[in-house]
Formats: sequence, structure tokens, C-alpha cells
Amino acid sequence: MAMLCIEFVYAQDNVIDEVVWVVGDEAIWKSEVEDARMSALYEGRRFDGDPYCVIPEELAVQKLFLHQAELDSIEVSESEVLQRVEYMTNMYIQNIGSREKMEEYFNKTSSQIREALRVSAREGLTVQKMQQKLVGDIKVTPAEVRRFFSALPPDSIPYVPTQVEVQIITREPKIPQEEIDEVKQRLRDYTERVNNGESFTMLARLYSEDGSAAQGGDLGFRGRGEWVPAFATAAFSLQNPGQVSRIVETEFGYHIIQLVEKRGDRVQARHILLKPHVPEEALVAGMAQLDSIADDIRNQKFTFEEAASALSDDKDTRNNNGLLANSNTTTSKFEMQDLPSEIGKVVDQMQIGEISKAFTMISPKTGREQCVIVKLKSRINGHKATVAEDYQNMKDVVLMRRQNEMLDKWIREKQQHTYVRINSKWNNSCGFKYPNWIKEAAKVED
Repeated sequence: MAMLCIEFVYAQDNVIDEVVWVVGDEAIWKSEVEDARMSALYEGRRFDGDPYCVIPEELAVQKLFLHQAELDSIEVSESEVLQRVEYMTNMYIQNIGSREKMEEYFNKTSSQIREALRVSAREGLTVQKMQQKLVGDIKVTPAEVRRFFSALPPDSIPYVPTQVEVQIITREPKIPQEEIDEVKQRLRDYTERVNNGESFTMLARLYSEDGSAAQGGDLGFRGRGEWVPAFATAAFSLQNPGQVSRIVETEFGYHIIQLVEKRGDRVQARHILLKPHVPEEALVAGMAQLDSIADDIRNQKFTFEEAASALSDDKDTRNNNGLLANSNTTTSKFEMQDLPSEIGKVVDQMQIGEISKAFTMISPKTGREQCVIVKLKSRINGHKATVAEDYQNMKDVVLMRRQNEMLDKWIREKQQHTYVRINSKWNNSCGFKYPNWIKEAAKVED
């Protein structure tokens, strides 16, 4: 389904603001358009037309969905918003090069960027949920898929990228007790410093190894189920704002937690995370152990599936014969770019049934270093789609087409019942995708 909303970061302090469109009761400001244009430049997006025509129209469409979402009481949880903000912030930092370069590019502090992202994330997620509600009952039949495919010209048949299925066995290297003791002592020292009047927020910014460090360790309001159990138990046991927890161990490392505020069944907390350093000798030992396991599998002492179920430290794949699941598609098939990069590099050179040599990677779930071997279970090389081999892909294409047609019809109908006013300076020769923005009654000069 094509999502008709866009995300943007407020970037321009020096824009002399003015209302450029009004949609219903909602104004679209010049600054919003400039912010979206800056974000699009960063993303390398090419516009099919004048950005000062395309962007306001996209924002206007978003306003239509947001208004309907309000009428239908569509809500987005704070946890969903925070996850999107965290993802977008990390993506900007990674692509631009550093947090400082990100701030320079957008001419805002990190906290200002995150606040702008919070607004756009909430609106974007709300629009998505509204669209999903509108198209949720659409179904397609095998006959529709076959008719669609048979009507396609040969040069329009979609190309299906290479897809693979991968099994994995991981081992978490043993960390020396003295390293764990050193981490715990550092956390005890931080607790003492906070109790003596130092700022927990500042210490988190300086020393925490979590992505929340830039926000002073602040995790926002969360429900108990939104944290791993040990962390949730410690956070919810705190009674007084400013109180600091005992040291908490989770799969991510060791934490201390400070209560900010309790509100019903939700808690706002900040934390400092330290991850014990994995010594090189432990990584070498872990890889040697996995190479030995791989040799035993190749010598048919046991199967990869048996080894994964009995020996792997990865709890998400252990009970599924080591098979990785693609969270984007809820299947076991991955396009190469969707695999963790370290796995993708190894699998790209493998044959079906082959087991890799051991290697190390950073766990995408915990951020901790681990030792890994993988087996390439299956590979379907990139090819022109056929109904016989790619029915599900073709079904998804037809379904998306039907969904987009319905959303397009909904937008055109909604236009007929929505007050729209466009500043005359922002309507010069714009070839809008939805021309019914322009009504005689709405052609108002500013």
C-alpha cells in the first residue's frame, strides 16, 4: 500500500512563515513545506513536478486522513511513536555521519529534531492506521491474480529479487567475572554520584551505551509489557521521582534506572546501560567452538537443526531449527539487503546446504557481540515473476493495486466535502495529482 504521508524535520529557522493552504480547519505553513523539501533533499528524493506543488498536496492529503482518523478515534501508542523516532534519529546519524553533523544539517539541536520527529511520527503512524482501516477488507482471488498477470505486457512483468532462507547458531562469548565486577562498580559509583547531587541525565549522556544516551537516558512513558521483564520489574518498583534502582541485568547488559514519573499503569524512566567488554580471547574461543560444531554437522554426527535446537544461544531461532524470521514479511524469506549486513556478506558467497565458517557480528537485538555460524537453507535467484513460482508476490502486487485504487477513490470523494483554500502565490500552474483541490468557492486570494 502506498503511504501518502511524508516525514519531515523542522530545519529552517529563518523562514518567514505564512499559511499556504487551508484544508478543513487545518493550515499548511510555508515552514512545513520547506522542512519537507529539506528532508527530501537529504533522502535524495526526486519530485515528479515542482516541489512547491507536490509537497503541499501531499501534506493536504495527509490532513484528510488525519481528520478522518480523529473522527474514527484512531490512536497510536507512545511506544510506537518512540520506536519510530528512535529509528529515524539513528538513521539520520548513521547516514549523515554523526549527531553533530545531523544537528548542523538541520540547524537544530538533537532534542529539537527528536521533538519534530515525534510530531511527524505520530501523524505518519496515524495516517497508516487510517489507511489500513480503509483497505482492511479488500481481498483478491487466485482468478484475479491470473487475470492481472496474463494482461501484463512482457516488459512490465515484475522482477523478483534473489531471496534466501538462512539458519543460524549463535554462541554468546563468556565474559570474565572481573569484567562484570568492573561494570557493576562503575554503576554503583554513578548511583552514589547521583545520590550526592549530580545529574543522572548528564551521567547518562556521558557514559550510557544505549541509544537513549543523547536524551539523558530518557525512555519516555512505557507500560510494563514494553520492557523486558527484569527491567520492567525494577522500574515499576521505584516509588519516588529521582529514586535510583539497584543494578539490573538484562540481555542488553547492566542498568541502573531512575524514576521520572508514574502515571497510572505507565512509568517514565531514564537509565544508564553498560555492556561488559568481550575480550578477544573469548571471541576466538567462541568461534573455535562453533567451527567444531560445524565440522561435526558436516561429518553427520548430528544435523544443523539438532545443533540449533540444543546449542544455540539465540532464543528467537532456537525453537525453529535455527531458521531466521523476517520481521518485515513475517516469513522466513529474505532479500539480501534485508539480512543483517554481516550475515548477508557471508551468505552471498554460499551454496545451498553449505555451512559457513564461524564469524562475529553485533546482535541487532541486544547490540552485543556474538559468534555465529549460518547455513544457507534455500536460495531463489532473481527472475521475472511467474504465477506458478511467485503467486504470493503477484498476489501482493494485485492487492496493493486494489488498495491504492480504493485510497485514490476515497481521497477524491473526500475532496468534494472538504473546504480547501490555496494561497494564490502557491497555485501557479500546479498540475495537481488530485485536481479537485481547486473549486470556484475555494479560489481565494490572500
